[in-house]
Amino acid sequence: MAKYTYYPVTPNTKPRMTRRDKWADRPCVVKYREYSRDLQHLGLTLPVGCHHIVFVMPMPASWTEKERDKMRHQPHQQTPDRDNLDKALLDSVFVHAKGGDAHVWDGRITKIWGDRGAVLIGEIPPPPMDDIIYTLEQRGLSL
Repeated sequence: MAKYTYYPVTPNTKPRMTRRDKWADRPCVVKYREYSRDLQHLGLTLPVGCHHIVFVMPMPASWTEKERDKMRHQPHQQTPDRDNLDKALLDSVFVHAKGGDAHVWDGRITKIWGDRGAVLIGEIPPPPMDDIIYTLEQRGLSL
């Protein structure tokens, strides 16, 4: 069973940025920069091997208590997309790393609803490479 590290920060995506964003403070860019700074301040790190990132998305304040009870810890199946959340997190964590996030080769992403936003990160076992190689060889693909 994987052990997860909890980071109390609301997940966010990275907006498309232009040169103008260096001096103009668009709200989406300001929000992303705050998110990135928060991740760095919290010392968020990823396991060297395979990782599982759980994005806990905050439920809207407009939901009733009944809706909140029903949706708590259920899959979050709407925007933002998981790949956009992953990219924003990786860009924030490896902003100063040589080569960026190119060394990240395996990771699982999960989005769930929660009372407040958070990011959980755990280390998971690597995929069964023997099974993957066998499947490729059965298809006539060599490595």
